Amino acid sequence: MIDLDAVASLRAVQQQGSVGAAAAALGFTPSAVSQQIKRLERQVGVPLLERVGRGVVLTHDGRSLVERGTRLLDELEVIEAGMHQRAGTVTGTTRLVAFATAMRGLATAALPRLVAEHPELDVHLLERDPWEAIDLVATGQSDIGVVHSWGEVPLAVPDHVVRIPIGRDEADLLVPSGHRLAGRRTVRPTDLRGERWIASPEGTICREWLMRMHDGSGTLPHIVHRSTEFETHIALVAAGLGIALVPRLGRAPLPPTVHPVQVREPSPWREISVVHRRTMVDSPAVQVVLDALRSVGPGR
Repeated sequence: MIDLDAVASLRAVQQQGSVGAAAAALGFTPSAVSQQIKRLERQVGVPLLERVGRGVVLTHDGRSLVERGTRLLDELEVIEAGMHQRAGTVTGTTRLVAFATAMRGLATAALPRLVAEHPELDVHLLERDPWEAIDLVATGQSDIGVVHSWGEVPLAVPDHVVRIPIGRDEADLLVPSGHRLAGRRTVRPTDLRGERWIASPEGTICREWLMRMHDGSGTLPHIVHRSTEFETHIALVAAGLGIALVPRLGRAPLPPTVHPVQVREPSPWREISVVHRRTMVDSPAVQVVLDALRSVGPGR
């Protein structure tokens, strides 16, 4: 009988590109993943991995086994979710992946009550940006993801993943208290020419929105400081080193040396959503986590 847990490990190797990365994604040791795959090769009687340079790739038989095995794993997930629904049980381990401000602003607000009400449910948290979170959920490495999309910028979600909006988060322009714009209630991108910006690194959704916000303004933001953490952005603004666009979700009270100003035309807002695989739509664990997150979502 083919070990489906070992098939899941083989699939992780295909997705992650190495045994070590697959082990890290699954929470196993590399040795454990290697042993599973060797046992699987004995069961099917053919090699499933082959070395290429310092890494490994799946053989033709390995890819075929993962393709067919994934359909079985998906069907088992549907069966398990349905049985839990009929039994009315909220139990097991649920892997939740979320971006940083959702970890601070949503997970910390929702999970204490959730785990108190459902002591047999074990929720594991992982922090990742939205694109990574969607990939982790889509490939079965996480069960639920909290993601965001700015304004009208689309966020690609595979067909087998469900996306449920749970709220809308606003962002403010943060300026030092003595800044020329500190006395304004609102500003437009055309008012921000020549400013020194603190921004997220290239390739992030927040950075993409900042660039799009300046479309039609006749200039691009002059970015002089880059940081992945909005808390760092606030500290740099407080030090008078620039201005920043910072969402309200998960944001600590601003220091007195930082002044928020609303931006208009366009307004910087992002939709917060929860994603999970369609195969888990009947899972009671997924539903209670979704309900808990929805109850503390922005605007609630």
